[in-house]
Amino acid sequence: MRVACFLVRVPRPVRIVLAATVAAVLLVMVLNLYVVVRGGGAVDRVEDVDAAPVAIVLGALVHEDGRMSAMLADRVARTVELWRSGKVARILVSGGTRPAEDYDEPATMRAALRSADVPDRVIAIDDRGDNTYASMRRAHDAFGVRRAIAVTQGFHIRRALFLARSAGIDASGLTSDLRGYGPKGRQSGVREVLARLKAVKDSVLRPDVPREGGRPLDVGGG
Repeated sequence: MRVACFLVRVPRPVRIVLAATVAAVLLVMVLNLYVVVRGGGAVDRVEDVDAAPVAIVLGALVHEDGRMSAMLADRVARTVELWRSGKVARILVSGGTRPAEDYDEPATMRAALRSADVPDRVIAIDDRGDNTYASMRRAHDAFGVRRAIAVTQGFHIRRALFLARSAGIDASGLTSDLRGYGPKGRQSGVREVLARLKAVKDSVLRPDVPREGGRPLDVGGG
């Protein structure tokens, strides 16, 4: 009753702003929940993930000196475990590039995989995976991936799986949280709230992504 009386005394423009704010917050919460639920679960251990023909490793920051960020290094390390366990036949590394700045996430990931004795024949590169939506759409449309394991951190995995499935990929997830990421990890978790809204938009509007630069992966009938 007191709340109702208070609202009566509040000027109408203020009530409109308050109502719009509440509606916006509720919408953000609902859409985030939608992505989390539709994305489904992921596992934290290699031995618990079902085998699939392809691992999709999503790009992350590469430092100016060429070192992988902690998140990217952990994604690659987890993928090496996955391949050595025999759970995947091929590895698709997908990320962004900025040629003018000599910045190349997929090439950096490939070099790290090679250093871990993963054969070249196993590794495929998508250098047009500028975001998670593009990575998953191109995995399906340009590389012919139909079943895969997505490898990324826990804060990101539900959105990655949501977008993989919206692209037509039967995807499972393996998290790669091999350490704490400090402030960077917390910032990424906050940004993920808005990134999930974009994921819903992209899944509905399905903006075009380039199909060039890829070919169906030979997964040995897997």
